[in-house]
Amino acid sequence: MKKQDFYYDLPKERIAQTPIEPRDHSKMMVLHRDTHEIDHKHFYDILEYLRSGDCLILNDTRVLPARLYGEKEETGAHVEFLLLNQKENDVWEVITGPGRRAKVGARFTFGNGILRAEILEVLENGNRIAHFDFEGESIFPVLEKVGEMPLPHYITEKLEDGERYQTVYSKELGSAAAPTAGLHFTPEMLQKIKDKGVKIGFVTLHVGIGTFRPVKAENIEEHQMHSEHYHLPEETAQLILETKANGGRVIAVGTTSCRTLESVATFNGKICAADGWTNIFIYPGYQFKCIDGLLTNFHLPESTLIMLVSAFYDREEVLKAYNIAVSEEYRFFSFGDCMLLL
Repeated sequence: MKKQDFYYDLPKERIAQTPIEPRDHSKMMVLHRDTHEIDHKHFYDILEYLRSGDCLILNDTRVLPARLYGEKEETGAHVEFLLLNQKENDVWEVITGPGRRAKVGARFTFGNGILRAEILEVLENGNRIAHFDFEGESIFPVLEKVGEMPLPHYITEKLEDGERYQTVYSKELGSAAAPTAGLHFTPEMLQKIKDKGVKIGFVTLHVGIGTFRPVKAENIEEHQMHSEHYHLPEETAQLILETKANGGRVIAVGTTSCRTLESVATFNGKICAADGWTNIFIYPGYQFKCIDGLLTNFHLPESTLIMLVSAFYDREEVLKAYNIAVSEEYRFFSFGDCMLLL
């Protein structure tokens, strides 16, 4: 398939710049896969579409305040770091800008000296390996003090409350981006879902910055996905197996939860407790092995995420729905509205 097969025209004003308040008041387009009918609802209407015996699988990753602004020690020149992968507690793979200021041996300071860094290595892709110095046993409390949320490039307005780029159930620090389908949930909504007899399970997939990397290959089969770390606990595996055995539906909240479940089912031939790295690329033609439903936001044209959604439903119907969403003034991308496919 060609990359352009997943293109749609999106006016710039449809890209949500700020989160909606309250969280559960976002609009929700419901796609019925059996009838191809479309309902226009709000997220707080999701209870209408869930049945007792279903389960929702949520990604409990928490976004690192991984964007750092600092100075080069020798010159005072401004520099920006984006932390990507933790190699050790004090050694990270980072993106630096401007890159010319971050040669091997260069030293930088952040937060008036609370955090310092030295470049150890320049990788082939231009990323750097940096060693960080800080007080205490862990870098994470330091990042909470000096770091900022690494919002996607298409969000240009400042986020006043960093927690609005976290899900209310986020727990495991490690993501470079939020699992945005989960941003619509409130604690009250989660309780209502449980009260209806719908079980909730958690997986962890730490979203990499590669999630925003565009597909450059014209033939999408040639695209290489980035790797992300996932964890599927025994408790969640048992919940999924019991749900399936009892005739319930397994509904993934977000493409990250979907990729975790489908990775485990693909690598192991079944759903079971698992921990590892995945670069699974799901596009039309893929045979789903676990999920029965998907809650997801509206994704960028020609992105791997719209390809995943097209694999779960139907490419032409998905693009038709996206064009309807544009005309109906849905809000797109990370802080935007959502789509429920059942």
